Amino acid sequence: MVRLFEFMAVISLLNQKGGVGKTTLAIHIATALASRGSVLLVDADPQGSALDWTAQRSADATFPIVGLPKPTLHRELAALGEHYDWVVVDGPPRVSALAKSAVAASDLVLIPVQPSPFDLWAAQEIIDILGECTAIREGIRARFVVNRLFVGTQLAEEIGTALKDFTVPALHTVIRNRTEYAKALREGRTAIETVPAGAAAQDVLALADEILAVLEETQHAVS
Repeated sequence: MVRLFEFMAVISLLNQKGGVGKTTLAIHIATALASRGSVLLVDADPQGSALDWTAQRSADATFPIVGLPKPTLHRELAALGEHYDWVVVDGPPRVSALAKSAVAASDLVLIPVQPSPFDLWAAQEIIDILGECTAIREGIRARFVVNRLFVGTQLAEEIGTALKDFTVPALHTVIRNRTEYAKALREGRTAIETVPAGAAAQDVLALADEILAVLEETQHAVS
């Protein structure tokens, strides 16, 4: 397999609170990246939701998925992902040794948050883990991803303001609350596949563009 990029990059999605749309984002990000290079999706959630999703597919998968809900993730990912441009990790829904392992393995940690104070309070624990890991391994980047946003609401304005109080910046691209994501996942597909020109697909593709820009900055900083 010909590598398109000099370095394999690990993108992990983590938040201590469940129900933030972490798996939905991981699957859609992996799908968006698969059109640009080689991707491996690692299901590190003991619930195995990403593996359940791929079991529903009738079409060939656009990327492989492996289950690895183990606290040795940071030691095993290098060998697993050596032939891929990107490894996307769907992390566990709570702070644990497994979550710390996922952070330690990552080049970029994405923290999905919905417009809810509960999501923001829960995110602080992931940020604390980031602080521990970056003290040992430099170069780990982190970004908030605002998910399931109702544009034009007071909550939308409030979360934008609240995120400015954190040391971790937020990506500019937000994922709006659209039914196409859930509809596509029930069929073992993604919104990029079901309605390629639709608003849901375009949001995810824009998110992938921004993620790649952050990774490119990171690789330039360490090269």
